[in-house]
Amino acid sequence: MRMIVFFDLPVETAAERRDYAKFRKFLIKNGFMMMQESVYCKLLLNQTAADAAAEKIRNNKPGKGLIQILLITEKQYSKIEFVLGSGSSDIINSDERFVEL
Repeated sequence: MRMIVFFDLPVETAAERRDYAKFRKFLIKNGFMMMQESVYCKLLLNQTAADAAAEKIRNNKPGKGLIQILLITEKQYSKIEFVLGSGSSDIINSDERFVEL
């Protein structure tokens, strides 16, 4: 099964940014991989491991913000569809750049 953690934490003050970074590092240290910004995923063997991981998250949550935990099976996870778009950029990345000072 997979545990997907979604979180929306405030980052307006220095203390809130520190809490955000601490929570993110906690997830990475505990085996979660980033799927998107503020969306992390971990593979778990069974419901007991999922319960333990959820309890760790509850014990390490920041004081403010929203954290959501979703458990799905591997079969459900395998049906995720990745849709990529082409990005646009104003950066010129060629030899045609010329800067006159």
